[in-house]
Amino acid sequence: MRRLVALALVLSTTGCGATIAQEESAGRAVTVQNCGQQVTYDKVPSKVVTNDTGIAELMFALGLADRMAGYVIGTSQQGDVASSPWKADFAKVPKLAEEINKEVVQGAGADLVFAGWNYGFSESTGFTPEALKGMGVATYQLTEACLNGVGKQRGIMPPLEALYTDLRNLGTIFGVSEKAEELIAGYREQVAGAEELMRGKARPKVFLYDSGLDQPFTAARNAAAQDVIGKAGGDNVFGDLDDSWTTVGWEAVVARNPEVIVINDYADGDASTPEQKRAFLESYPPLREVPAVKDKRFFVLPYAALVESPRNPAAIESFARFLASG
Repeated sequence: MRRLVALALVLSTTGCGATIAQEESAGRAVTVQNCGQQVTYDKVPSKVVTNDTGIAELMFALGLADRMAGYVIGTSQQGDVASSPWKADFAKVPKLAEEINKEVVQGAGADLVFAGWNYGFSESTGFTPEALKGMGVATYQLTEACLNGVGKQRGIMPPLEALYTDLRNLGTIFGVSEKAEELIAGYREQVAGAEELMRGKARPKVFLYDSGLDQPFTAARNAAAQDVIGKAGGDNVFGDLDDSWTTVGWEAVVARNPEVIVINDYADGDASTPEQKRAFLESYPPLREVPAVKDKRFFVLPYAALVESPRNPAAIESFARFLASG
C-alpha cells in the first residue's frame, strides 16, 4: 500500500535571492504583449506589489526582489512560503496584507501590480487593471489567468508556454532578459528529462483534487497543473475543459475513473490539510470503486507548484518519478 507522498520541492539555489544586474535597455520604454494586448511600460517599475505565492516567486526567480514594494498572500499559502526556494526573499520583502485591494496598493506606493484574474483581479471587487490604470498604477496580468473571451473562463495558451511567456515579458520590462532566457532554458531541460522517465509507459488517468466536498474544484487544460500532470506522463481527466481552475461534479470524477489523484496542499474549506482531503476521498462512498482510491495512489504537491510559478518544472520531475516508480 502506497503511503501519501508529501513533497517539499527543492529547486537549484543558483540565483535564488540574488539581485540580477539590469541590462542597458532597461532605461527606455518597452512594449510587451500581455493577455492579447500590447502594453507599454515607460520606465522600469521599482515598487511592485504582487498577489499570490507563485507570482511573487516569478519575481524572485528573476532576481527582482529589490524591485518589490511588497507581496500579498492569504493564510492558506503560508506553508508555501515556508517551503519556498526563495524563502529568504519572502523574509526580505514586506508582506502587505492577506487580501489585495486599492488601499493596499496606495499604501505601498506601488507603480506596478502583478496579479491575475482570480489571483487578485476581480470584476466583483472592482480591483481590475482598468481601475488601477485610473489610479496611475501600471499592471501586468499573469498569463495562466488571462480571460479567454468566454465568460469567466481563463487561459489562452498551454500552461508552460504561459510560464515562459511571463518570464520573457518580465525580463523585457525589468531589463533582465538574459536571466529570463537562462531560466527558461534550464526549465526546458528539466522538463525534457522528466518526460524521459515515463516514455514508452502507459499513461495513467489523473484527477487533481484542489478542494470541495459537495463539488470538487479541479484543474482544466489551461491551468498549470495540466502540464504538471501531462509532462510527467499522466493524462488529466478534465483536460478537455477549456478553462483554468473550475468546479465539476463527483459524478464526472467517477465516470472518468482516475488511476491517480494529485492533492493540492492548499487550505480551503472543511478539509484543509492533505491528510484531511485524502481521508475524505477514501471515505466518500461514490469514489469507493475508483482505481486511484482502491489502490491508494495519492500524490501531494504544494499550491505554488500547481499554479503558474517557477516551481512547475520541479513539480513535473517529482510527479514523473512517482509515476515511473509504479
